[in-house]
Amino acid sequence: MSDTRARILVVDDSRLERTIISSFLAPLNYQIIEDDGTGDIMQLVLEIKPDLIILDLILANKDGIEVCRALKTHEDTRLIPVVMITGYADKQARLRGIEAGADDFLMKPLDRAELVARVKSLLKVREYYEYAQKKKYYQTLERMVQEKTAQLQAAMEELKQSNASLTRSYLDTIYRLSIAAEYRDEDTAGHIKRISHYSAEISRQMGLPDSLVEAIYYASPLHDVGKIGIPDSVLLRPGKLSPEDWEIMKSHTIIGARILGNAESKIMQIAEQIAISHHERFDGTGYPMGLKGHKIPLVGRIVALADVFDALTSKRIYKPVYSNEYSLEYIRQASGKQFDPEVVEAFFKGIDKILQIQAKFKDELTIPAETR
Repeated sequence: MSDTRARILVVDDSRLERTIISSFLAPLNYQIIEDDGTGDIMQLVLEIKPDLIILDLILANKDGIEVCRALKTHEDTRLIPVVMITGYADKQARLRGIEAGADDFLMKPLDRAELVARVKSLLKVREYYEYAQKKKYYQTLERMVQEKTAQLQAAMEELKQSNASLTRSYLDTIYRLSIAAEYRDEDTAGHIKRISHYSAEISRQMGLPDSLVEAIYYASPLHDVGKIGIPDSVLLRPGKLSPEDWEIMKSHTIIGARILGNAESKIMQIAEQIAISHHERFDGTGYPMGLKGHKIPLVGRIVALADVFDALTSKRIYKPVYSNEYSLEYIRQASGKQFDPEVVEAFFKGIDKILQIQAKFKDELTIPAETR
């Protein structure tokens, strides 16, 4: 697919809205196809094979969310990016849209710059999916995933206990990672272990039931599983990302939730909650849904802090290592803004144990407190 000649289907029962969207995108030389949504949308999509669909939430005789759900469950249309648009500032509707498989959500009245940026970003992701389907690349990538799965299996073996329920959850995890063979991941085994133990210790200090602490212990390592759906050119790029690449990077939360979604086991259900919400911020400025305060799932609030602490004190391709002293002060200052104050309080209650965990599973990346 050439991005400059991408075929975009605009489905809206308002001729005015279709005209506005088309006029916004026309200068980019896309092939725009308009439809009022009264006919068989699935059949139309199968016939014209668009590279991206812009879909109104409420159509004259259809529910846009159900249309999206149908598209995302059909084998021939599930990888086509869908941008849903709505005139209602209803977070519940946005959540339903994300659960139905929508790749992005925009509010009316549409902003041209935002629409163009989102469309370009999703078309890049679409190109990556198409490239990943090529046989030679797929075979190479599958070998990489097999190696990464072996590393994950070795790391999680230590975390796994022998009761039947946890064993099924573990096997379910490995299976779901295996079917994501066109994706990749760069997290280390040490990172996986530290996140697991940090999250469990914070949960324990918050007084959560032992069963929930154990579930968080097993589920938290999968917080960034969606990064295996991010292109190398974005995931491995040093330094600050461009706005378009940042939109692609943020999509790992949604990709992760899809990989883990619809599971029967409690652990995998918690892992799905963590994947979709661990980059939300307590003040509502996070992503992907901009949830605020206690509307963010508790497990997401816990893993968010554990993940940031580990990221600050570990080497990343886009940043140096920060000292424990600097990192702990950062967390104190971010209480009530980035992090839930109750989670921050529990973190510092268990700080001695957390620093022991850091030392035990060290990647030779953490530096002394006096260094920054």
